[in-house]
Amino acid sequence: MTSDTHIAPLTLPDTRARRIIEQLLAGSGVTLNGNQPWDLRVYHPDFFSRVLHQGTLGLGEAYMDGWWECDRIDEMTCRLLLHGLGERAHTSTERLMYRLQSGFFNLQSKARAYIVGEAHYDLGNDLFERMLDPTMCYSCGYWKEARNLHEAQRAKLELACRKLDLHPGMRVLDIGCGWGSFAEHAARHHGVEVTGITISREQAALARERCEGLPVEIRLQDYRDLEGHYDRIVSIGMFEHVGHRNYATYFQTVERLLDAGGLFLLHTIGRNNSDISTDPWINKYIFPNGILPSAMHIAKASEAHLMMEDWQNFGADYDRTLMAWLANVDERWHEIADNYNERTRRMFRYYLSVCAGGFRARHMQLWQVVFSRGRLGRYDAPR
Repeated sequence: MTSDTHIAPLTLPDTRARRIIEQLLAGSGVTLNGNQPWDLRVYHPDFFSRVLHQGTLGLGEAYMDGWWECDRIDEMTCRLLLHGLGERAHTSTERLMYRLQSGFFNLQSKARAYIVGEAHYDLGNDLFERMLDPTMCYSCGYWKEARNLHEAQRAKLELACRKLDLHPGMRVLDIGCGWGSFAEHAARHHGVEVTGITISREQAALARERCEGLPVEIRLQDYRDLEGHYDRIVSIGMFEHVGHRNYATYFQTVERLLDAGGLFLLHTIGRNNSDISTDPWINKYIFPNGILPSAMHIAKASEAHLMMEDWQNFGADYDRTLMAWLANVDERWHEIADNYNERTRRMFRYYLSVCAGGFRARHMQLWQVVFSRGRLGRYDAPR
């Protein structure tokens, strides 16, 4: 099942809101009720005023409600971002409200840490098992030599292991272990002992099942409550939930837990500027209280605690990863359709598509950064 429909689009009403939307789209290559796969087909007369007043939140919710269709939302998003509509798509009220909230409140405090787990990661393992590949990696794959999603995810896990220079018997901490992807791979193929933490009950349950018989311990725990010492620390796809008010605490925690000769690998999505705003639709429906760090955020927060050894960007690979997940959702949704409503299906299609378009336009990046505590000698990062 795809977003394609054979229902004729609405004859567009000649309203002020419609004319403003058309002016914004002019020159982007995206048209209303056009014939290209990335054109919008409008099915509700209030679509224009809704988007004009609510920005990206209104656009996403209108798609979930079936008010518009587009065969290639990823291409539509990429074209709109390259046209410069990314910032203009957010209303001033949306930006102001998030900045006020994040300025006065710690949206990622310990008391609020489990919100994203309950809202997104606990949505249902049956859904994520069909969307992801058998590794259950919910982060960017490494497509340098991969022919498919599974090869890309295994390559990403192995790349992280090689960058960490793992040896049998090492104690490894996995901050934000998800469904146990890295823990299982590192323990099975590199003979290390892994402690993984997550804030999702559903992830913890499946991770324990997948890592049964391996030297892996999975905990439902916030990173700020960790104790002990580890030879290596890894964090894949978790830093996006830390929040700018907690960056210093995060790196201080890693420093406290990492042995003197240890290595830490941070795998995170990044943004091109140091703004603290976030997309309101993503914040409401996908990753509550999430925020993407900038390169400056990471460098500034880590400099008092760790030495940066290597920084790699393969953000373009997230485009291919997201499109592979979207293909899996479309191909296998019928297997779980009785467990979820149509609005949820459209929510996931929209989320995966707009994120793919964002990475394609290079408005987001994917970074792997290796840190040490000032280890002696030369560090050569594998590629």
